[in-house]
Amino acid sequence: MRRRYLAGALVLLVLLAGALTAGLRAVAAPPLSVPTTRPERGDVEVRIHARGEIAPHQSMSLSAPAVGGQLQLVRLMAAGTIVRKDDVVMAFDPESQRHSLVQARSELAEADEEIRKLQADSRVRAAVDELALVEARFEVKLAEVRVSGHEFVGTIEARKNELALEEAQRKVEQLERDLVTRAAGSEAALAALREKRRKAELAIALAERNIENMTVRAPIDGMVTINQNQSAMGNFGFPGMTIPEYREGDSVQPGSPVAALIDLSAVEVNARLDESARTALAEDTAASVRIDALPIAPLEAKVKRLGGTAMQAFFWDPSSREFDASFRIDRPVPALRPGMTATLTASAEPLRDVLHLPRQAVFQREGRPIVYVRHGDDFEPREVKVVRYTESRVVLEGVAPEDDVALADPERSSDGGRTAAAPPVPGA
Repeated sequence: MRRRYLAGALVLLVLLAGALTAGLRAVAAPPLSVPTTRPERGDVEVRIHARGEIAPHQSMSLSAPAVGGQLQLVRLMAAGTIVRKDDVVMAFDPESQRHSLVQARSELAEADEEIRKLQADSRVRAAVDELALVEARFEVKLAEVRVSGHEFVGTIEARKNELALEEAQRKVEQLERDLVTRAAGSEAALAALREKRRKAELAIALAERNIENMTVRAPIDGMVTINQNQSAMGNFGFPGMTIPEYREGDSVQPGSPVAALIDLSAVEVNARLDESARTALAEDTAASVRIDALPIAPLEAKVKRLGGTAMQAFFWDPSSREFDASFRIDRPVPALRPGMTATLTASAEPLRDVLHLPRQAVFQREGRPIVYVRHGDDFEPREVKVVRYTESRVVLEGVAPEDDVALADPERSSDGGRTAAAPPVPGA
């Protein structure tokens, strides 16, 4: 019995010793192995990737003519139709303008007739006035002759002759004033009729121009797109509501944009670039464009315009900034259409004689880039300055060529925490 107790105690001691040894080994176990690398000095190729959308270099809006009253759309090209310059894209019913033209021509003829009648009446009246003036002047001469012979007549008769002379002179003066007044009145009436005639001519020209504008022709070669008819729903809408496009038979408000003409001879790609990619590119930098929807070889392009104002890329990441950019396609193919998506690849100037590391060696802590540099058996975080990110490398300052830099986060194995990795490839 005593031997059994001794054997059991011995086994228990052995088990306790094994457990203690395992625990001590677990506590004193060395940290997990972390791969490291050293910064390299040399040239770094810079390649920018971005996603974009095909957009026309030029588009022109085609609107209903600005005339009074609603217009009736009687002809409209289908969306997607390729037209040439001066082809008829849409037409409106010109009947109301034809009625205005007929009315204006009638007013012009009436004004011409009134002018001719006024001129004839003025000539007749002037002739009558001239005759009356001649008679009055003759009476003045006769009265002067009678007054000159006062020594042969009595006082009363002489006074009568003087009064007759005064009356004849006043009549001549009155006729002369009346002649001037009537001439001025005739001229004023004639000017009013001429103004009426000019208004009729302007109305004719306006009606003829409106009739011509009822037929809208293509100002350039391009593709037709049709706008939505907002007035079809009573100018009422809500998010997600389907609004029909304009079609033949619709009533259109004057001046409303009905369609647009897209110039397909010059096409560009609009994209957004990360701020680091923005500084790497310059105007006329070569790029290639691969169209997602077309099984064709990449198209050659060049940087056309780089935005000068940064915009926040994501509302949850205030530190991320993007810039608008456009790329001009040198030789567009006829199958390109606005709205197609594309992948852009641009090669910027390489960075010469710089220190660079793999992208996975840079981490983010509180929005600042850091690397982990080996010190003995441990790693210490060090804040660095990132000069440029590329597809696989990061050009930075703050490290030396002899530093051992961790390629993985050494803090994960110690406290289970997680430090953010380097940001994604710009524009990818």
